[in-house]
Amino acid sequence: MIKVRCDLHIHTALSPCANREMTPTNIVNMATLVGASVIAITDHNSCRNARAVAEAAGQKLIVLPGLEVWTKEDVHMLCLFGNMAIAESFGADVYARLPARQGDSDLFGQQYFFDAGSRIIGWEEQLLLSPTTFGVDELCRVVLDLGGMVIPAHVDRTYGLTTQLGFIPEHLPIRLIEVSKGRKQPASTRSYPYVTNSDAHNLSALAASVPWELEIEKCSPEGVVKALKEKYPYE
Repeated sequence: MIKVRCDLHIHTALSPCANREMTPTNIVNMATLVGASVIAITDHNSCRNARAVAEAAGQKLIVLPGLEVWTKEDVHMLCLFGNMAIAESFGADVYARLPARQGDSDLFGQQYFFDAGSRIIGWEEQLLLSPTTFGVDELCRVVLDLGGMVIPAHVDRTYGLTTQLGFIPEHLPIRLIEVSKGRKQPASTRSYPYVTNSDAHNLSALAASVPWELEIEKCSPEGVVKALKEKYPYE
């Protein structure tokens, strides 16, 4: 077994609420400096910068492609995958379920696409910071059917699963939850193990992150997802 240190909630500048400095190169360099060996790129309702970050990382880091999906219940859910092509296909499905709303860079921030060298190669014109038509139940089912894993994001604050619903429905295939740094785990979630990620929207947040440990057998995105499912099985 190989011990790795993880931060599974990081935004690039594709997320309109993230800082322009959140480029593939900057993310890789800062994550490496804080001792992370596994990161997940989880932009809002998109994974279109995940490939660029993975290419920028090369052999320095294991990069999981993911999305922070905003459900119709106003819940944010981290959707993590071990396979880039599957994540990108799922991302296209999520994109198709967004409302047709033009982004306003002055109001919400610009939504940048990067290449592996952190050059801007375009921008998303449709606003990503919107709820999709995915419900929590359907989202969990679809992601698991694709071999991915769903982690309710920041359950202790706005757009958290327990904040919005008041509890975690027992029938949901939830193995693991995320609690924000410096916050207490909500009482209604005490039966669930949790992790604390950076939820970095800027380099300062990433610099202040404390990656958590996981043992894996294979140093790959697939190996990380497999290890997560084995360590945190749904019962």
